[in-house]
Amino acid sequence: MEEEAPRGRRIFLNHLDSYCGRSIGKYLSTSVVGATLESAEDEEEGEENEPAVDPTSTGETYEIVGTLSNPESADLQFAKETYAVSSREELLSHLLECEIVLYNITEDVSQIEEATWAASALHKEIETFAKQKLFILISTIMTWANTKPFDPENPEAPFIEEDFRKRRSHPAFVDHLNAEKHIAKLGKTNKKKFSTYVVASGHQYGAEEGLFHYFFKMCWLGETPAIPVFGDGKNIIPTIHVRDLAIVLQNVAELKPAFQYILGVDSSMHTLRELIKCISKNIGPGKIEKVPKENAFLSKELTVSDLLSFISSGKYLNLKQMQLDMLFVNLRMESLYLKENFNINWFAETGLIDNIAQVVLEYKQARGLLPLKVYIHGPPGSGKSTIAKELCKHYKLHYVSTNDAISEKIADLEQIVAKEPVRVESEVEGEGEGEREGEGEGERVVEEEEEEEGENIEEAKDFLDAIKENMQQNKEEDEGEEEEEQAAGKMPKFNQIIIPEFIFSLMASDEFLINRIIQLSESEVAGTQYTEEQFLEALKHFRKINADDVTVLNYFDELEIHPQFVDVAVYEDFENRLAVSKIIKEVGEPRNYGLTDEEKEVLQRQAAEEQLAKEAKEKAEQERKEDKEREERKERWEEWIKQQEEVKKQEQELLEAQSIPLRNYLMKNVMPTLMQGINECCRIRPDDPVNFLAEYLFKNSPDIDWNKR
Repeated sequence: MEEEAPRGRRIFLNHLDSYCGRSIGKYLSTSVVGATLESAEDEEEGEENEPAVDPTSTGETYEIVGTLSNPESADLQFAKETYAVSSREELLSHLLECEIVLYNITEDVSQIEEATWAASALHKEIETFAKQKLFILISTIMTWANTKPFDPENPEAPFIEEDFRKRRSHPAFVDHLNAEKHIAKLGKTNKKKFSTYVVASGHQYGAEEGLFHYFFKMCWLGETPAIPVFGDGKNIIPTIHVRDLAIVLQNVAELKPAFQYILGVDSSMHTLRELIKCISKNIGPGKIEKVPKENAFLSKELTVSDLLSFISSGKYLNLKQMQLDMLFVNLRMESLYLKENFNINWFAETGLIDNIAQVVLEYKQARGLLPLKVYIHGPPGSGKSTIAKELCKHYKLHYVSTNDAISEKIADLEQIVAKEPVRVESEVEGEGEGEREGEGEGERVVEEEEEEEGENIEEAKDFLDAIKENMQQNKEEDEGEEEEEQAAGKMPKFNQIIIPEFIFSLMASDEFLINRIIQLSESEVAGTQYTEEQFLEALKHFRKINADDVTVLNYFDELEIHPQFVDVAVYEDFENRLAVSKIIKEVGEPRNYGLTDEEKEVLQRQAAEEQLAKEAKEKAEQERKEDKEREERKERWEEWIKQQEEVKKQEQELLEAQSIPLRNYLMKNVMPTLMQGINECCRIRPDDPVNFLAEYLFKNSPDIDWNKR
């Protein structure tokens, strides 16, 4: 080693909120700087002699900073800082503050150009570096996808790191390959100040799941009887758990290996069929079905939201094609360099299949897929089935009817017993399961059916054993052995996997239940236990077994799972809508996947229709108000005009009334003299008629006595 690893290293990682970015960031934020420099023996010795210490308490962990793919992403507690970069200059300033720069181009193809630019920009600043900087490109094994076996006589020989110069990329991943070559070249000019590495990652899985999320989700939802395998499923897919990928990156950062190209793959060489079958058996229906490659692209269920969060480039008219290309890759790869030079405490070295239990647990925790088991107890006719079905619909759970489950299993057993097993033995020594060279398709299918049949027989055997065990337990309870165990202070036996979390006991009087059954139509009663004789007998039996000292509710009470009682008769609701609402309120929010794409589309369409209806209603209401206001204004105007005319009329009448005496006076005393003056003026025609008329009126006024004057 050239020097001891410095403390408090600052790591830049792009898209911290992506699937891969979040997993790598979380791991490195809790990793002690320089931990991989210790030998495995030292670690084991330390584990034996010293108590475990939380690395975050020592203050020697990495500081994680970086960008986000979505500015609105939730706060990432493991990140020291997140950047909303607005310019390349600003981004470069953040990169220069970090000793290690990680760029992931496996999820977002738009990051290829940014990663290439970032490495080049840092390379131009070499002379300003006070310490050595490392640039690590997280690429994909798809840059090897078209590489042919080097030894025709040994076509199954795996590719290793030393073969990287001969790699041939998938046509759609040429940009990834060019980025690898460019960044590797930049790290050769001045290694003491700027070193670059390429980690070609296998297809990532674990935690939220990446490429395989589609299959995990389909299995979890359980809406299909078999999980599809695209193509023949014989192609080998290199994989790596996302946490192991983070460990590989930590080793590269701290060990600074002389070799620039690292294969980030685990030791498994599983086929697509093996991977999907394992997922189906451990979280889904347990069955798989082959789907032709050409039909895979048309699969309605295969959506971008269920797979990786790639951002499309010009090469992909549809993101679905990118994921299918990755699923169809066929490569045998082995990372000898990891095994010989790195100090890796693997999480899943042998791959997904060998570690499926832990992977499934991680998946459920990361996705918030917590189990929700509800048991509905109650007398016949109380609405158990109706309520259970409504709860399953609300919480997206599987409705399990005891009678249907038993009938289905018995039918399967009868079919298996009636069918004679078919055996096909391999004629080639050393060959295992699968198709022999030159073997027909029909024989291969038979072998697969034989395998499934063997599993069904084992399953049937286990089921029969379980029935016998349950019958024996019931017998023991009848004989009083359960009471002896309780007296000895022992906890009753139970299966933690299937034990319910919530128990609701429906209560109702016999009179209410009988009245409810009477109101059922003949078609609803036909084929059920709700005929008069059967129902009364079933109700009597229920009352009897639930009146004893040892009941199913008492059993759950002893397990500290206390039943909640719901009186369905109180609501007088024969369809149990109110009872369902009460139970949903007690159980709480759903813990499953959200709405399907179809349900989202329906809700969006309904919301759009409701919004349009609301806007139309508001517009109509506004127009109604405006029309009303306009009408009111018109009425007020007409009223005002009417009032004005009335006032004018009254004023005219008043004026006329007031003018009568004056008119009479003028007619009697003024008009005669005025008319005489006018006539005289017309006769004489003076130069100033007005002055003449004035003098005339003054001289001839009857009120003036000129003699006195």
